Amino acid sequence: MKEGIYNILKGKFLFSDDAMKNWRVILFLSFLAIIMIGSSHRADKKVHYIAQLNAEVKELHSEFVDTRLEARRLKMESVVTRKVEKLGLAPSLTPPKKIKVVETP
Repeated sequence: MKEGIYNILKGKFLFSDDAMKNWRVILFLSFLAIIMIGSSHRADKKVHYIAQLNAEVKELHSEFVDTRLEARRLKMESVVTRKVEKLGLAPSLTPPKKIKVVETP
């Protein structure tokens, strides 16, 4: 048992007669490790990109809400009246009359 551990620590399994079998396994595992590391980096990039897009969506939503409130404020009758007074226009003093259409047979 001790000798097996010493052989592993000294690296004899890499230079013995059947070392080619061990090298294939080591190279295969190294290749899998490189693929796994690259895959995790790509996943991290996607997570950061999604977080950036979520922040942008929140910002655009708040801008939309602000613009909608501003549009509602500008559509109010008092604001429109103040703006058209500069042009010499004023609201009518006489109330509108209802027109009734009577159909004759």
